[in-house]
Amino acid sequence: MPFVDIRLAGNATREQKAAIVADVTQSLVERLGKSPAAVQVVISEISTENYGSGGQLIADRVPASKPGEDANAAVTSQ
Repeated sequence: MPFVDIRLAGNATREQKAAIVADVTQSLVERLGKSPAAVQVVISEISTENYGSGGQLIADRVPASKPGEDANAAVTSQ
């Protein structure tokens, strides 16, 4: 039984989380031949005040990048 643990810094809407669960499940069905009922997905949302990288809280970084842009690219270039 595949178990997928996804951690997100910040929040996602219910619709976004439902789509993530559906996409991950479908991927494991296609690639591993698993039954959709066997795929377990947990999404944990971590407050950006409780997560840091590069010695800085994510909450203290510049605003999020545009869709399709590497979120770390803008931060690491500082």
